[in-house]
Amino acid sequence: MYMTKAPDDSVTRYDPTLSFGGYTLFAAHGGTDAWLIDMEGRICHRWRLKSRPGSGMTLLPNGNLLVLSKTGKEPTTFLGTGGGELHEIDWDGNVVWRHEDEYMHHDFKRLASGNTLLNRHVLIPEETASTVRGGIPGTEHESGMWGNAYREITPDGKTAWEWLGYEHMDPVVDVPCALCPRSIWGYVNGIDTTPDGDVVGSFRHLNNLVIADRTSGEIKWRWGTWELGHQHNPTILDSGNILVLDNGYHRLPPHNLRTTVSAEGYSRVLEVNPRTDNIEWSYEAEPPTGFWSHICSSAQRMPNGNTVICESGSGRIFEVTKEGKIVWQFISSFYEKMGRYGLTNLVYKAKRYGADDPALVRKDLSPHKYDWTLHRTTDGIAERVG
Repeated sequence: MYMTKAPDDSVTRYDPTLSFGGYTLFAAHGGTDAWLIDMEGRICHRWRLKSRPGSGMTLLPNGNLLVLSKTGKEPTTFLGTGGGELHEIDWDGNVVWRHEDEYMHHDFKRLASGNTLLNRHVLIPEETASTVRGGIPGTEHESGMWGNAYREITPDGKTAWEWLGYEHMDPVVDVPCALCPRSIWGYVNGIDTTPDGDVVGSFRHLNNLVIADRTSGEIKWRWGTWELGHQHNPTILDSGNILVLDNGYHRLPPHNLRTTVSAEGYSRVLEVNPRTDNIEWSYEAEPPTGFWSHICSSAQRMPNGNTVICESGSGRIFEVTKEGKIVWQFISSFYEKMGRYGLTNLVYKAKRYGADDPALVRKDLSPHKYDWTLHRTTDGIAERVG
C-alpha cells in the first residue's frame, strides 16, 4: 500500500494558529534513518545512516546533520549506552566529517568556535570508586566503576579541554539512586553549555542537574534531589533558566507526597531558575499519568514560548503552549525491533526547526518525492518509506 501523504493517524492534533510551525527532526531509535517531517506529518527529507543513532542528532546552520552512531563495538555497551562514531552528513547523505571515540555516548554539542563538546565514559580510579556511596550493593562491574567526562575537540580531533567528573564530584553529596547499579557513578545522558562556557549535565542516576565551571572545573550548582527522577535533555534558555524533561522514574517520595500520583507514574517538563532554584514553569498532563516515559525523551522551547516535547516510550512528539494546551501531536509510525522492547516506535528525542532556520534555507523540502509503504510483519504493523 503506497501513500503520498502521511498515514491519517500520524498527526492527531494540529492548530496552525497556535503552533510554532516548521519541520521536526527525529529518528526511530532502533532504525538507521533520520527523518524531517512537516506539520502535516509528511516526510520532507531523509538521511540514511551508517548505523543506529546513539541518541543525539542535530542540524547545523549549514544544513548538515550531526549524529552520534552506535558501532556495536563500544567497550561500555554493558552500561546500556554507546556511540563510537560522530558523523557530520551533508544534505545529500555524504559524510563530510567523522570522529571516532569508543567512549562517547548520549550527547554532544557543536560549539560556536567550530569545536565539538563530547560526553564520554571514563574509568574511575579504584581509590575514588571505593568511597562512592549508594546504588545497589554488589552491582559493580568487573572492569571497575565508570564515570563521566567531557572532552572538547578541535575539527581535527585534538583535545582542547577536558573535565573528569570523579575529580570534582563529592561521594557524600553525589549519591546514586538506591535502585541503580554501582557500575557507573552519575550517568550523564544530556549536556548543554552556558554563554560563559560552563557545562550543564543531566546526571541521571543522581537525579540531579549539575553545572561544572569551565575554568576551574569545580561543580558550581546542583539541583534536582527530591524533584527529578532520572531526567533528560537539559537546555539552557536565553533567560539563563534550564529546561529539563523530568521522566519521573525512581522519583523520590517528597514530591509524590504533594500529589496523589504514584512516584513512578508520570513525566513532566520543568523550567528551573539556577539563580534561585525555583521552578518557574512546568507542564504536566491532565491527568498526570497521560504523559509518561521512563526512558529517553526531550523538551525544546520555541521562539513563540511553546514547548515541543518528545515522549519517547510511545513515539509521541507534541507541542504545548505556555498554558499547557496541546496544539500539535504526532505519533511515529516507524516501528523497529529493539532488544527487550520488542517491536517499538521509540523515538529518543525530537527537535523542531522553523521554516526560516538557516539549516533549511534553499533546501528542497517537497514531500512529494517520498511515498509511504505499509509493511505487515508477523508480530505487528510497521510503516516504511519507499
